[in-house]
Amino acid sequence: MHDHPMGRRGRGLRGPGGFDRPMGRGDVRDLILAALLEGPAHGYQIMDRLETASDGRWRPSPGSVYPTLQMLEDQELASSRDEGGRKVFELTPEGREQADAGAISRLSERSEGSGGHRELREQVMRLVDAARQIGSQGDEEMVTRAFGIVKDARQQLYRLLADE
Repeated sequence: MHDHPMGRRGRGLRGPGGFDRPMGRGDVRDLILAALLEGPAHGYQIMDRLETASDGRWRPSPGSVYPTLQMLEDQELASSRDEGGRKVFELTPEGREQADAGAISRLSERSEGSGGHRELREQVMRLVDAARQIGSQGDEEMVTRAFGIVKDARQQLYRLLADE
């Protein structure tokens, strides 16, 4: 899996200054318990919930979610059932007691960064959206021009980093 330019994929959470702060095993456990407070879900739905809660800045990997779900089931904090060929998990009463609804809000706070960081992230997401539209609707000339614009922007950003 390739890294997303804004740190969405994998175990770390991209913070101010661009440094990843790793998510510990306990963090992922607590966040999965909190995500299940929203209701039963399969693994990818849980990943989506956590990605949404972090405003798209972090998405746990299947390699961290599925073993954690199995562990929660082994500890009788979650139970599972087959639903349409997918294993759907829900909290047991014990899991509901241990789940910390505040873990999700702390994830959101952790991902926000300062105003400038948040605004930069929003602009990058808008750039990605515009590039996707050109990729799906534009002709060959438009795609070629868009490629040049994006490549030039990336090179300028690296020059900015080199100047520091």
